[in-house]
Amino acid sequence: MKQYLSYSEEVKEAKLAGKPIVALESTIISHGMPYPQNVETARVVEDIIRENGAVPATIAIIDGQIKIGLSDDELELFGKSSGVAKVSRRDIGYLIATKQLGATTVAATMICAELAEIPIFVTGGIGGVHRGAETTMDISADLEELAKTNVAVVCAGAKSILDLGLTMEYLETKGVPVIGYKTDVLPAFYTRTSDVELTIRADEPGVVAESLKAKWDLKIDGGAVIANPIPEEHAMPASEINAVIAKALQEADEKGIHGKDVTPFLLGKVKELTAGKSLEANIELVKHNARVGTAIAKAYQNL
Repeated sequence: MKQYLSYSEEVKEAKLAGKPIVALESTIISHGMPYPQNVETARVVEDIIRENGAVPATIAIIDGQIKIGLSDDELELFGKSSGVAKVSRRDIGYLIATKQLGATTVAATMICAELAEIPIFVTGGIGGVHRGAETTMDISADLEELAKTNVAVVCAGAKSILDLGLTMEYLETKGVPVIGYKTDVLPAFYTRTSDVELTIRADEPGVVAESLKAKWDLKIDGGAVIANPIPEEHAMPASEINAVIAKALQEADEKGIHGKDVTPFLLGKVKELTAGKSLEANIELVKHNARVGTAIAKAYQNL
């Protein structure tokens, strides 16, 4: 096992000192945002985690190893390189064997974070059940990973390009707790609310941390979604974003775009149709998730 994991000096020191660590994915850098905003955001998010008392661990696959914590040059590499593989559960072994550059999705980051014993992971939004999945069976591997891997994902809900109702049904079937952080409804990434009501709410980081500890102490395997709404001042009007998403979905269908190419296409199209406002919202919600995730990681470390 040890030959597959490589820790940055910062993460190594944090582990030795018993400091809280927050995992971060790398797909958001390579596939989620354009350059240079992707690298700038990655650096800002890492700094937010440091400033709030934890250590960031951005995860990626480089030279046949899972890197837990990236250097500044490595962040730049993922931000600028073309042809970086998008890594989910099925790809990890192959990309390590072939020594390709791999950017970890939510699912792959959860796997790697658990291997590194990092229980808290911050991202933008999780994948889910795609619209029309009743005929396409297009369901993100993130949901299955949440059902089996013991890592909590702090996010702004599921991306609003998805079928949020079916995504919640799937998570409920798999026994994945979705904890609304200061909210009673599932946030929809760019917007603070949706029609999907939640059954669990927590208003303090300590309550989230204690809930996770109790779950895992009781050997109830699987992760949790900590649904943290985008700050009000950065949220987009639901009517505006829903109209844009509908148009983007129609174009994806007309162009025959499907599978793992759907999400990057839709996010790019939404950015174009909103004149960049969606990218600004995306950046702000990730920063907000980093603050909340760091508070939860600190509370968990102190239990």
